[in-house]
Parts: sequence; C-alpha cells; structure tokens
Amino acid sequence: MTDLVDRPADAARPGHPGGHPGARGGHPGGHPGGHPHSAPSRRHLDFDSAPFIAIWETTQACDLACKHCRASAQPLRDDRELTTAEAKAMMKRLREFGPIVFVFSGGDCFKRPDIVELVEYGANLGMRMGITPATTSLATKELLIQLRDVGLTRVAISLDGSNAAIHDEFRQVKGSFDHGLRILREAQEVGLSTQVNTVIRKANIDDMHAMTELMTTLGVVFWEVFFLVPMGRAKAEDVASADEFESVFHQLYDLSKTAPFDIKATAAPQYSRVVMQRKRAEVREGADEDVSEVMTRGMHYSQSDGIGRARNVNDGDGFVFISHVGDVYPSGFLPVAAGNIRDDDIIEIYRNSPVFQALRDRTQLKGKCGVCGYRDACGGSRARAYAMTGDYLAEEPFCAHVPKREPLIPSPAPRTVLPLHPLQP
Repeated sequence: MTDLVDRPADAARPGHPGGHPGARGGHPGGHPGGHPHSAPSRRHLDFDSAPFIAIWETTQACDLACKHCRASAQPLRDDRELTTAEAKAMMKRLREFGPIVFVFSGGDCFKRPDIVELVEYGANLGMRMGITPATTSLATKELLIQLRDVGLTRVAISLDGSNAAIHDEFRQVKGSFDHGLRILREAQEVGLSTQVNTVIRKANIDDMHAMTELMTTLGVVFWEVFFLVPMGRAKAEDVASADEFESVFHQLYDLSKTAPFDIKATAAPQYSRVVMQRKRAEVREGADEDVSEVMTRGMHYSQSDGIGRARNVNDGDGFVFISHVGDVYPSGFLPVAAGNIRDDDIIEIYRNSPVFQALRDRTQLKGKCGVCGYRDACGGSRARAYAMTGDYLAEEPFCAHVPKREPLIPSPAPRTVLPLHPLQP
C-alpha cells in the first residue's frame, strides 16, 4: 500500500540522469534547475488529458498480513493476474500519456518472477519508475542490484512505527521492521534512492515524534505519510480523528522546514490547506517570504534523483490505479472500477469515464468541500469520502476545517456498515 510519485517533465526540467543539464540550467549531476522548491501551477498539469502517476498492483500475493491492507493481501498469487505480455502492453499504452510516473506496487511485487524483466521494459520505454516491495527476505541486495542495472529509480519501503514492536505488530510479522531497515541500507549501498512510507492511524499517533526523529537518521530522500482510509482490512475506528489529522499536518509542516528529505501527505489533501494557512500567517508576521509564492511553495521536490510530486493530485485527478486483474480505478483506495485494460483502452478510461470526469470536476463536490475556499487546492480525500458514505463526491469526513459558507448540497450521512472491499477476489 504505497504511493511513489515523480515530477513531470515540464515541471522544473530535471537534468538527464547521466549528467546532461536540464532545460533550465540543471546541475551537471542531473539536479533540476530553478528554485529548489519551485512547483508548476495546476494549470500547467493537464490532468484532464493525462495522469501524473499510474500505479500497478502487480499482485495481491504477500507474506505480510498488515492490519490496514488495502488489498487484503494473501500468500499465493491469483491465476487471474495480468500476464507478462499484458503488463507490457499496458505499460506501452500508459507511456503514450507522456512522461508519467509508473509504480510497481502490490501485495509484494517481488512475488512476480518477471519483475526485473518488466522494470527493464519500462526503462526502455523511457518510463520513470519506482517500486514498493514488502519488507521481507524476498528483497535481497542481489535483486536490488539487478533492478538498479535495468533502470529502476527509487525503492519505497514501509515503516509504520519508530521501533520493531509498533511496526511488527501492525504488519503482523516479526522481523518486518528489521527487514525494512536492511532494505533501505542495501538500496542506498547499491546507489538507489530511497523513500519511507508510513501509515498514520489512531494506534500510532503518539509515536509521531519518535517517528520523525527516526526519519532524520535513515538517509532517505522522501517520506510519504499515508492517512488511513478505512477499506480492505482497515476499519473506521482505526482512523485518527480530524483534530489528530490536523495536529500531524502541523508537525509535518514544521518538520519540512528543516528535514533533509522531502515530505508528502497521501490521502490527505487537507495538508495543502494547512501549508497555505501557515505560509500566509508567516507572511503576515513578516517572514522572509514572497507573498506571490505562498500558493505554490511548501510542497517540496527531491533534488537527489529528480523525483518529486505534483500539487493537487487526487483520486482520479492526476492519478490512475490498475489492479492485479486489470481493473482500472481512480486510486487504490477508491475501488470504483471504470473499466478493465483487457477489454478497454486505459487512455479512453482515464479521459472519458464518467467516474474519472466527475472526480476531476470539483464543482460537483458536496457538503463543506463544495463551498470550501480551498476546494481547488484540496478537494478532500475522495477515497475516504467513499469509504465512509458510499459517495465519492461527499465531503471529506475527517477534516477539521470549517468553511465560511454553508454547503449548497448536503453530504450523505456516514455509513454504519462499510462495504466489502471490491478488489478482493
């Protein structure tokens, strides 16, 4: 359950990995030119035409049994999984969107024996790729070397606590935490950039301070903080409160000013609102900030490997997810199928599916999200709205912000019983 994202080719024009300078004077080593925190405005990223990122659930097979697992992963592979040929055809078609980011996810993508072949195929297509293996013994140093040699960009590893007791209890396999630290170390030793993914939930809110301290010691370039969506094995009672979310957002913003890595909040577009509010406050207090940049800075971009992220990506809006059997969803957390790549064209699905089109039209949002002054910058988690109400256009149910205007369209009441996860075979 991970999400690794990259910078679009026209964002800050990163230099060529081999050392060619970027179009805006990139560093000879491949670092992008321009301000280190510069970011494209939303209008320069046409999410109606193409996603920023595509994530493929390579398999649901996994040796872990995580309490929150979106995919309700299982030990054995599903015989309905996409074949190698089908996966390559999908990747080739996705490449026609342009220079989007492609992520191999799972389950555990290392359960597929063709994973190196598929990464190499993507590299030959010119894709920028990341991989999110499970923290198990399958992720060997030898395999990491093979992946590096065929063109992998980054490895993202899940750490859901500051110590083994917290993490292993959540992942329900002893030794998972130690494997995570090992994989990070070995990936760095062979020259791959590394990222940590952390799921924020009610049970580990009090561990956030210790977790941030751990992060500063790991040598990673990116920390992706997921805010739990109650689906798969996760339950509504596992989700932290709106006020607890808000507290973590402020912790992340404070950390972003000094951290040696970049930070992203996933399934929590509300973080962009907090960033804007904090930056406006800093400008009013006389901080050394250009007020014109308040709306576009604070969403950091990695300098070390050219990978960053776009602002305002949301479910189906700059984001597309392909399941292990080829179903196409707005994201892995919003399991509303808009088609299947075995029968339908993924470009047509993304651009013209009623589901995707509705998600990109934020004027359709209901409840307080529909009238919020931060609607275009945030929009609320469409996945969490769906999980709690059955309506992906409903208001974000875990947002502490109260807009000044009253909602024109009321939001559905939360469900008392959540639906079974549609991705489960």
